[in-house]
Amino acid sequence: MSRKVDSVKDINDSKETWRLVVRIMDVWSVVNNKGIEHLEMIVMDSLGDRIQVFIRHDHLLKWKEVIKENMNCIINNGSVYNNDFQWKVCDHSKKIVFLGGTTMKAIELQNIPPKGYFFKDFGEILQGKCKTDRLEDIIGVVSEINHIQSNTPGKKVVVSVVLKDLKGNCINCNLWEIYGSKFLAYYNDPKNNGAIVILLTHAMVKDGQVSNAWSGSKLLINEDIPEIQDFMSKLPTNEQKEKPTQSAKSLSNWSGGSQYSLVERFVHNAKCMSLSQFCKIKHETLCVTVATTLKFVVSKYGWFYYSCTRCSSKAPNPEKAYECSCGQKVEQPIPRYKIEIYVSNGESKYRFVFWDSECAAILGMTAEFMHNSMVENGEDDPMVYPDELEMLLNKKWLLELRCSQCFPKRLFGSFNQSKTEYAKLVPNKENLETSAQTLSASGENDPESIILMTPAKDVVIADKGEEVDFEASGATQLSGTKPSKKVKIESSS
Repeated sequence: MSRKVDSVKDINDSKETWRLVVRIMDVWSVVNNKGIEHLEMIVMDSLGDRIQVFIRHDHLLKWKEVIKENMNCIINNGSVYNNDFQWKVCDHSKKIVFLGGTTMKAIELQNIPPKGYFFKDFGEILQGKCKTDRLEDIIGVVSEINHIQSNTPGKKVVVSVVLKDLKGNCINCNLWEIYGSKFLAYYNDPKNNGAIVILLTHAMVKDGQVSNAWSGSKLLINEDIPEIQDFMSKLPTNEQKEKPTQSAKSLSNWSGGSQYSLVERFVHNAKCMSLSQFCKIKHETLCVTVATTLKFVVSKYGWFYYSCTRCSSKAPNPEKAYECSCGQKVEQPIPRYKIEIYVSNGESKYRFVFWDSECAAILGMTAEFMHNSMVENGEDDPMVYPDELEMLLNKKWLLELRCSQCFPKRLFGSFNQSKTEYAKLVPNKENLETSAQTLSASGENDPESIILMTPAKDVVIADKGEEVDFEASGATQLSGTKPSKKVKIESSS
């Protein structure tokens, strides 16, 4: 004689011999501040009732590879406790905790509703009609990008966007760390045009805005699932074709209150000239120019280097712990971008080095994340350039250059003199009109196809001609009153 099946709504702490036939709606891993991992999941029965399930660290190995999202199963036995999670995913007052005697078996059933989402109404969020300890599913179209903070020492990646529902209600949505990086990677990909509909699960709601949870949230962007496709189809035709814009605030690090536009602030006190003209200058000069990225310079160093986890200085040995000159005790050095690229403004080619902060902002992911993804996919050769880096090429850039110092001829072989120049990158959103001239460049791509939100550290540009290796732990920001940091230059031999 088999045991009868219990309903999820009837679960209480009166026994542990519960027998449930359910679908696993969602499953996620949680790692606490001590590095201890456990699993959580949401299950639903044929009546549509849901309950949260907890699997402790000591049972992790037994269940981690067995449990699959959207699978139907029979669960036998489990302890029942009050649902005291700080953030709850369903309304059930109890939670189930797997025991050593818990069993689970996959089955084929048709009467349990398929995996779905329980979207929170934007109007209720704006009116404060939501529980402060409840995680919600949300869906909306991105109408504007308010703020972007890149991954720099002491700061985490965060992207703030405005989401709009089909009724016209708008709320702010903050995407932190990997969620923000994923959004930037999608947004900056020139292949992705038109409206951006995002679906965020397990979103935290507070003060009329939402953000991803640190564990458990899933971010789906324009994916081919019924919920997103249905939402997209209900948008007005003109909105379906419109890519969201960035507010002026998100495009600049300048503080508010300035009467100048982004471009005007960028070129303030700078001369307009070509790269070839700049290379002939022998005195301190600040200028702006436009150049197009062409192709990678494949050097013996590859596309990244290992550095301190706090600052950008190069690690002496990527496989050994050490104490950095900045005072940081580094257990494991991390990869940072250092990508050499040929650029041209229609006259001749020059070599730029794109440093970590610029690349992370453009690509929407850190070098560490990209490197780890490659290793997970079986590629551990540092000389293999990921496809994602192609986003840096065939783009037109507005560049700010500063001549800082000259070096002896012996360092370059065939030059009488050579200089190091520093460049800040911002998008060439429009032709730059000045009292002297209108800057232009011979590039095939629309300059609006790439966005860089937070120009931060500087990028080194090499002089035209001989190939020169630049070994610098990081670039320093230049100002009119502070002398620049010298950059070590090695002969290409």
